[in-house]
Amino acid sequence: MSGTVIYEQTDAVAVISLNRPDALNGFTTEVCSDLLLAFEKAHLDDSVGAVVFTGEGRAFSAGADLKSGFEGDRTTQGKLLWEYKPVLTAISEIPKPVIAAVPGFAAGIGMSFVLQSDLIVMADDAFLLSPFTTISLLPDGGLNRLLVRQIGYQRAFQLSVESERIPATRCVELGLVNKAVPADELRAAAIEWAKALCKRAPLSIAATKKVMRHAMDYDWNSCFTMEAELQGKLQKSADAAEGVSAFLEKREPKFQGK
Repeated sequence: MSGTVIYEQTDAVAVISLNRPDALNGFTTEVCSDLLLAFEKAHLDDSVGAVVFTGEGRAFSAGADLKSGFEGDRTTQGKLLWEYKPVLTAISEIPKPVIAAVPGFAAGIGMSFVLQSDLIVMADDAFLLSPFTTISLLPDGGLNRLLVRQIGYQRAFQLSVESERIPATRCVELGLVNKAVPADELRAAAIEWAKALCKRAPLSIAATKKVMRHAMDYDWNSCFTMEAELQGKLQKSADAAEGVSAFLEKREPKFQGK
């Protein structure tokens, strides 16, 4: 990684931070490349049980860096398909929970990256913003689907075409994010949340994430079938045996991911 992204590990938690604070963590080709490497590293490292995804400085991200976002040989369509989409896909497919921790604000495709995460905690003074109609573009990075799925068409359309700032408390009310915490506690709160998830059965978390992601696009029957298949595999795992033993013995389970 070139430095546009910081990768750190605290116990079993990988912390991936956008690191262009002077540019409000605007996305560039280089940022996307570094993010993909960071999520690949977290995916492949068995010592990592959860990921916190955040931004350095006073914002999560202002979105695409418009000063450099339209430079180079690749078209805008190409950038979305070959730079942004692989990272967004990595977030959805990593078999570990990704917690977005949002300082300041997340705008444009920065908002897409936040909503693509599995869990979201915002600073209580932060906001989300879909500003595309102010620059004659449309929401991208999968944001149209994410918003409509989570809050319904009319509300999603209004927030987007009016480019309304959505404060943290309102985001919680709408169900866009999970919770808001004091700004100076944001990173610590996200890491502690991630550490707590690392104590849960990792195979169970991975399977639940897989089925619930599938459920966003497919019908009840296909979800039921997938549940049954994965449950059969989980039931035979050493962790399932450990979970049952711990329950019967009234002790904390010690999961190994096996």
